[in-house]
Amino acid sequence: MSVKTLENQTALLQQQEQQLRDAVSLALEIAQKAGAAAEVGVTKSGGLSVSTRLKDIENVEFNNDGALGISVYLGQQKGNASTSDLSPEAIRNTVEAALAIAKYTSPDDCAGLADKALMAFDAPDLDLYHAADIDVDRAVQLALETENAALAFDKRIVNSEGASFNAHTGVRVYGNSHGMLQSYLSSRYSLSCSVIAAHDDQLERDYEYTVSRDMNALEKAQWVGENAARKTLARLQPQKIATQQAPVIFLNDVATGLISHLAAAISGGSLYRKASFLLDHLGKQVLPDWFHISEKPHLIGRLASTPFDSEGVRTQDLEIIRQGILQTYLLTSYSGRKLGMQSTGHAGGIHNWLVQPNSSGKLTALLREMGRGLLVTEVMGQGVNLVTGDYSRGAAGFWVENGEIQYPVAEITIAGRLQDMLRNIVAVGDDIEHRSNIQTGSILLENLKISGN
Repeated sequence: MSVKTLENQTALLQQQEQQLRDAVSLALEIAQKAGAAAEVGVTKSGGLSVSTRLKDIENVEFNNDGALGISVYLGQQKGNASTSDLSPEAIRNTVEAALAIAKYTSPDDCAGLADKALMAFDAPDLDLYHAADIDVDRAVQLALETENAALAFDKRIVNSEGASFNAHTGVRVYGNSHGMLQSYLSSRYSLSCSVIAAHDDQLERDYEYTVSRDMNALEKAQWVGENAARKTLARLQPQKIATQQAPVIFLNDVATGLISHLAAAISGGSLYRKASFLLDHLGKQVLPDWFHISEKPHLIGRLASTPFDSEGVRTQDLEIIRQGILQTYLLTSYSGRKLGMQSTGHAGGIHNWLVQPNSSGKLTALLREMGRGLLVTEVMGQGVNLVTGDYSRGAAGFWVENGEIQYPVAEITIAGRLQDMLRNIVAVGDDIEHRSNIQTGSILLENLKISGN
């Protein structure tokens, strides 16, 4: 890898960053001269995506995307417009379009920029950008190595849905009429593989992936391929089980989805619309008294780290759940005003939720603690009602007896109410899933209804 090449890549991206900052400054200047408050955001990304299937190159794609979006406020009337053309004339036309729209919108007493006191005027450097010397040949090689490792793992691996490698870098710039203008560079690299295994006439599929902001921190191609094969083989010859109530473990990457329903339920948009099963639960018990979730937006180099949200509000460490009690809602400036509260820096989503484990010994120990029940490794369908908390989804996984996996199961449905599911969590393992904005281990629930035969 050439140090000079990496330095050139970084220099070019920094040059683009300055050009985008200039574009944002121009848009703000034009809006302010027209008597409007404004906020402008630009994201620009570029990169390479390569996919292979059955040892042949299937796709090579170069990406270069981005746009400037502006929101203007004439009093409490708001107008939005965007452009991918960053020439001065195009920016001026875009601002004028936003101003024209604002004149015809109804006033909204909750509209406006986030409070100046909350701005990230001194945004920290979170080390989110790592240059990598990757060309098409190297990207193809990685994808092929991954798929070859999976196909060679076992003769029962009979087909492939392909392997893919992605490398993307980007620039994010945000500015507003409070005088804030901040930007940062970012990178993201991933390698994935999905294969198909056969037993008699029955086929099963599964996948594996690795992702990081630092190319050097990715798992090896062989690990990705062999893990994809291993997980696929484990699903062969699934059995059906009888309808029953039983303890259930959500494997760590599935458990992130369970916690994401909690995040959605305490988001300001759901709350002010009264579309949440956790309405009016601030300061109340929603999880067991040992359960803790903290948010750490400034962890160095993490996938979900960010110095400020999409409204320029500085992100900060927060306690989300402490001893099972809901400590905060997740608010934007708009939803905060709707609820008579202040933005919590969550315009654009959550940032590094850390679910504290209370069980050690990885998944093996959690299986022993459960004894008999269902290990869920995949959920399907959209059967989640955030208003009522009703939960019903298709699932697949493994049946467990005496703390050990016995056989795969498929064609089942798991059902419950999210408010009960959260309160009935028995344990969180220390097999932490780090590839998600929610970092949790596997989660053991006391029981769920399982619909089978």
